[in-house]
Amino acid sequence: MSQRAERFQIHVPDAVLQDLQERLSRTRFPDQLVGAGWSYGTELTYLRELCNYWREKFDWDAQEQVLNRFDHFRTQIDGLSIHFVHARSREPDALPLLLLHGWPDSVFGFYKVIGPLTDPVAHGGNREDAFDVICPSLPGYGFSDAPRQAGFDVRSMADLMAKLMAELGVTRYGAQGGDWGAVIASHLGVVDPSHVCGVHLNMAVAGPPQGEDPAQELSPKELEALADYGHFQTEETGYQAIQGTKPQSLGYGLNDSPAGLAAWIVEKFRSWSDCDGDVERRFTRDELLTNIMIYWVTGSITSSTRLYCESRRAGRFGPLAERVEVPTGCAIFPKEIYRAPRRWAERTYNITRWTEMPRGGHFAALEEPELLVEDIRSFFRSVR
Repeated sequence: MSQRAERFQIHVPDAVLQDLQERLSRTRFPDQLVGAGWSYGTELTYLRELCNYWREKFDWDAQEQVLNRFDHFRTQIDGLSIHFVHARSREPDALPLLLLHGWPDSVFGFYKVIGPLTDPVAHGGNREDAFDVICPSLPGYGFSDAPRQAGFDVRSMADLMAKLMAELGVTRYGAQGGDWGAVIASHLGVVDPSHVCGVHLNMAVAGPPQGEDPAQELSPKELEALADYGHFQTEETGYQAIQGTKPQSLGYGLNDSPAGLAAWIVEKFRSWSDCDGDVERRFTRDELLTNIMIYWVTGSITSSTRLYCESRRAGRFGPLAERVEVPTGCAIFPKEIYRAPRRWAERTYNITRWTEMPRGGHFAALEEPELLVEDIRSFFRSVR
């Protein structure tokens, strides 16, 4: 552990929680078309119920206890205070593993997998599969500082994560992530290959070979996956356009209204998960609200969305320009928003494990923690 890292405990002042209560009680909900359901965005009746639960029944103190059962730290990297969970294994040969979240996720998204990864014996596994888990809040997210200057994109994130691991004295480690976490882990495989022993992704971003006709080269299952992504591009990417161009304008509303923030985030958990339209089939209200609360109490929603704008302006919003040569494992969940054909992914990654999962979606660590943990264990056995 770095001598500069200081222990950190999550504790939200009562005044912040009281302000939240008052804002929720004064929410001015919009109207909604008859029979609209979720087709125009977050459904009104559901949001009213969620906000009522948030105001009357949600217990943030209990969720703080869940989060604080892990060891939290903050350290200075390039002038930014970076928050991270450091969950050490009792096993002496545990492999350091960097877990990277995305948007609109947070370190909370990994709370179900940290225990099984650090203590496999207690969770039905073998001691040889143990990890020391380092799980940071990305800069601009949650309890980490936000970058103060323009230009901090996904490559900047990867550079900073490599510095964090060096600061902790880690000389060999694995990286795992989905969403932005997958992109950042991929960049780590490029910028820090002498220390990264392997990359595990639950969303592999890859494009087609130039001039390829997918109808001629891909299987029916792969074509179905691309059709799903086409629907996503047409119907579900309004948030990308706004966050990728005018995140500041969006931020005024989301940072001021807890109901607005909840509506913006919960829609993504419903649309991107394997829930058949019922978001609470995969996530409890407490899980949804704990993640939302991390954005609310830290005021980090605006800085989190800027990553879309910075990465888009830097030309790094799509597949990597470089090839990731370190061994790469991919866990493909059937309701993931983008499921690249393996042959496409192999052009970008040195794929040594490819697993097509029976169920699950974008938020794999929360939706299907057991499936994800087993695939992480299996992949890293080959590179330990």
